[in-house]
Amino acid sequence: MAKVALVETKPSRTNYSKEFDNAFDFEQFQLCSDPTIKKVLKRDCDLDIDTSLYDWIILVGSEALKYFTKINSVTEYSGKLVEDKFLPVINPSMLAFKPEARKTWEDSKTNIIQYISGEKVDAVIDDSIAFGIQDTETANEFLRKAIAHDNEYIALDSETTGLYPRDGYMLGISLCYDGSTAAYLDTSVFDETTEDLMRELFAKKTVVFHNAKFDIAFFEYHFDVKFPNFEDTMLLHYLIDENPGTHGLKQLAIKYTDYGDYEKPMYDWMDQYRKDNKVLKSDFCWEWIPFDVMKVYAAMDALVTFIIFEKFKKIKENSKLKAVYDNLLIPGTRFLIGIQDNGVPFDAERLSFAQELMQQDIDKAISTLYENPAIEKFEAINGKDFNPNSTVQLRSLLFDFLGLKPVGKKTGTGADSTDAEVLNILARESEVPGLILDIRQKSKIKNTYLDKIIPQLDRDSHLRTGFNLHSTTSGRLSSSGKLNMQQIPRDNPIVKGCIKASEGNKIVAMDLTTAEVYVAAKLAHDEALMEVFRSGGNFHSTIAKTVFKLPCAVEEVADLYSTERQAAKAVTFGIMYGAGAKKISDEVTKSSGTIFTKGEAQEVITDYFNTFHSLKKWITYNERFIEQNGFIYSFFGRKRRLHNVHSTDKAIRSHTIRSGLNFLVQSTASDINLLGAVDAHAHIKQTGINAKIFALVHDSILAEVVESDIEEYCEILKHFVQLDRGVSIYGAPIGCDFEIGKDYSMGKFSKQYGSNN
Repeated sequence: MAKVALVETKPSRTNYSKEFDNAFDFEQFQLCSDPTIKKVLKRDCDLDIDTSLYDWIILVGSEALKYFTKINSVTEYSGKLVEDKFLPVINPSMLAFKPEARKTWEDSKTNIIQYISGEKVDAVIDDSIAFGIQDTETANEFLRKAIAHDNEYIALDSETTGLYPRDGYMLGISLCYDGSTAAYLDTSVFDETTEDLMRELFAKKTVVFHNAKFDIAFFEYHFDVKFPNFEDTMLLHYLIDENPGTHGLKQLAIKYTDYGDYEKPMYDWMDQYRKDNKVLKSDFCWEWIPFDVMKVYAAMDALVTFIIFEKFKKIKENSKLKAVYDNLLIPGTRFLIGIQDNGVPFDAERLSFAQELMQQDIDKAISTLYENPAIEKFEAINGKDFNPNSTVQLRSLLFDFLGLKPVGKKTGTGADSTDAEVLNILARESEVPGLILDIRQKSKIKNTYLDKIIPQLDRDSHLRTGFNLHSTTSGRLSSSGKLNMQQIPRDNPIVKGCIKASEGNKIVAMDLTTAEVYVAAKLAHDEALMEVFRSGGNFHSTIAKTVFKLPCAVEEVADLYSTERQAAKAVTFGIMYGAGAKKISDEVTKSSGTIFTKGEAQEVITDYFNTFHSLKKWITYNERFIEQNGFIYSFFGRKRRLHNVHSTDKAIRSHTIRSGLNFLVQSTASDINLLGAVDAHAHIKQTGINAKIFALVHDSILAEVVESDIEEYCEILKHFVQLDRGVSIYGAPIGCDFEIGKDYSMGKFSKQYGSNN
């Protein structure tokens, strides 16, 4: 009988024998014997165990997993075999307040029981199933066999020296056509025949990728091949699990195949190489990996992709999910390949100018801080210069010397936080936190944006960065890579001002107006709210006049009834996020400068829903649907799984319901924008209009357009964004605001900083 140990973080009341269905006996250990310690750190661990005495060691939770291995994510490895002995598993005690983890626990429990009983054994990986090819004739013959094979699809992957086609080249391609073996082909042996065979293969078969956007961009750029039909296992998985960070090929291989963490030996080799050669992880080059080290694991990428696709094909049997995949995700992939290749246009000269300006601002802000009497006195008492980057000194200054009260937010180690949110709150009581925050914000703009953009510009002064379809639960695009376009500073125009059109062109920014409220009005079939959109005029003033029955023209509301207008605005946006009377009260008080009580806020909410009663019914209906079913579908078919609505924690339940309601409107509004951009981009390519969409930022679509084509471009984009896709208000298409300028700041850069050119 196998000898089993179970290690948890600290003593608990969890009955693990019961949790594992009394399937095996085990000895129980704790990393830390003191149950009173809230967060167990390495220094708290007093575990005494000889791991060699046990056949299997179950590691409960991330702390135990990190203690014995280099792995941080217990969710990713839960129920999987690690280093031939360890069996990580999530803590079952979390299920009461996070029911969404129930399936992970059940699957993990089954796997662990089967490993211990001997029923489950991980597959053996060797060159009989995953092999390398380093000669031209063998490569060409392999491609001919793939072309001739009966399967309608193949799995394809690439190994590259960079993350963007212009930054690197392809080391090799991995291909699987039969579902049982795969090969890694060294691109250095390719000849014209090889490339012709690839074109024939990709034209004949449906090509399955894992992250098609990445691979297609490289294949098209370096080999000029096309993919008429392709599938993407990453996007298919996104359909069944919309949570960010769960879609990696390794994660899916661990979860859905018997091959586990098949790349680990290669990454172990990389770690040893870096150690032996004193190379930082960030400096390691992929091309340093010998072909014989890479071949098996690169080939496995294609084999695993093939296996996963065969399991995921049935996902499209759900007509709603199929519609999302076919109408949004696949066209969206082609679209993003195009706009990423267009690149974000930057003015290199202005970037350098902006660097100097921002450094001057930082120096001035630092001088202002050190000239502050409180800082001078603090330094005199302590006998040394104050370092605002020292959290120890900063806490001493704020909480001991200035006597400010901590706001209650803690760091991971339990200390009082001094992050931006805390400094913002404390700035209401003292100018010092505001001065420190000002330095931090300006330093971040320079260090995170200006300094990093310049060396990453391509020769055409464009920056190629990434946009993602699979990284948010709502379906909104995210951005990552060289520059996160979704996080460009809004309050300071200096970065936006460096996104500048070339001579003869302009930056055109189209922004949806009150899109989420528009969507809610249509989905709720609220005639009164839809009439507000049909009436035109200022939206929030119209809402205020309607709700409060104000005795004035809509145009006069902002001047005569500013508090009522602010209240109507707060409720309009607040109801989409489940805001209550207190939240509305705080928001109106802050924005209007006039005390607006909780009672007054509740009256406004009541009046609002009396006016827009169909909206209230729609909200109530969907709240109940979420509570009863634990999921919701968007108008376009996206599914949001909301298992935590069954949590025993009331706050988690409430947050989950709010997330579901927010998803219904935010997802639909985002998809209207995405579909409009996708269709406009395709039309532009077909007609040859001199316009290049280069980014989607929140509800905005950004493009660089030749001045003579701006009017036509705006009409085209407006047409496709406002196209009735079943969620348009008759007589009032969704609002599109256009801004046109030489740079993305629309002149604010020059107004604040002057112009360098």
